[in-house]
Amino acid sequence: MAEFPSIEEVNIMLDEIAEEIPKEFFNKLNEGVILLPKYKHHPESTDGNPLYILGEYRRSVTGRNIVIYYGSFKRVNNGISDRALKRKLRDTLLHEFTHHLESLAGEKGLEIKDAEKLEKFRNSIKEKQKP
Repeated sequence: MAEFPSIEEVNIMLDEIAEEIPKEFFNKLNEGVILLPKYKHHPESTDGNPLYILGEYRRSVTGRNIVIYYGSFKRVNNGISDRALKRKLRDTLLHEFTHHLESLAGEKGLEIKDAEKLEKFRNSIKEKQKP
């Protein structure tokens, strides 16, 4: 099994992916894309059903940014190829950029889809808990 890339290697992958994204997408993303070393559980995650947050689009009084959680990627994707990891990083980054662009446009389509996925997760847990 391949060793998971270091945080520095993942940061290089993210930089390469960011270079492919149109510069206009970065409009008003004044705090940029941040790679944090930690992992983050979703609030509804449980010991038996872990749910990790891979990335987040965040807005605050200081601005807007996208956070990617290296630790979450490592826990969820340990053992995959660098190529597959880069694809997953790209998917996550583009997902978060979609949140950013929708936020600027006053749209919530992706938020609705995310809520639907979370509801499916909840339902799957309920099914597992049935006797």
